[in-house]
Amino acid sequence: MMYSINEIFLSLILIILLGCGMESEAQPEVNVANSQKALQVGADQIPMLLGKLSDKKVGLICNQSSLVSSSHLIDTLHNSGINILKIFAPEHGYRGKAEAGEHVSNDTDLNTGAPVLSLYGKNKKLPSEYLEGVDQLVFDLQDVGARFYTYISTLHYVMDAAAKANIPLLVLDRPNPNGHYIAGPVKSAEINSFVAMHPIPVVHGMTIGEYAQMINGEGWLTNGIKCQLEVLSMQNYSHDLIYELPVKPSPNLPNYKSILAYPSTCL
Repeated sequence: MMYSINEIFLSLILIILLGCGMESEAQPEVNVANSQKALQVGADQIPMLLGKLSDKKVGLICNQSSLVSSSHLIDTLHNSGINILKIFAPEHGYRGKAEAGEHVSNDTDLNTGAPVLSLYGKNKKLPSEYLEGVDQLVFDLQDVGARFYTYISTLHYVMDAAAKANIPLLVLDRPNPNGHYIAGPVKSAEINSFVAMHPIPVVHGMTIGEYAQMINGEGWLTNGIKCQLEVLSMQNYSHDLIYELPVKPSPNLPNYKSILAYPSTCL
């Protein structure tokens, strides 16, 4: 069925207006008493993390949002003696400098000497040969809670590859800045793409760790296979916490207001 430009435009306006209305109705009172200083994301729990990775050959899925205080997770782990065998880069690259939709090329990390392999270019899926020698995968990306934000699609493909290769995956959980509400239509079964992979609302309300558990639990991986998944949960986090990201998660989301507006404006 073909639609005119006017029909598409009016439909988008309606979705945005409905989304704004649902947001205002569904948002609970935000807990401003919660302190970000007390919050510990998964990557902050270094002693526990080092204990899990000390004897592993690690494949790390990360980008510029993968911070431990002001240090990149790559540098923190490398300086602590962890063997980072390979680095996998999502959309925007592992240092977050590529623009939206821009091809991300393979590279080498100068600090560790580890190869950087792109998961946003010709390989959105994680090829089995990329996992050669890896015996532990670690995923640490900052999501913003919208179905079409590509980091959750990369998460799916990483989980799928890990399950097929029988390699455990550790997801370092981070807050969802749009995690205080759920809104928008659930994806139709007949629509499938890299920005519409799962039957969830536009604003899904989950942290990246919770999302990983849902992918596994709902059997969304190939033929319902299960990933050996572990989530390093946050400390002192609740979904009504106001969380302003310490670094922009992608080039076109430079601040808190843009992240709050993203689920509607990206349409």
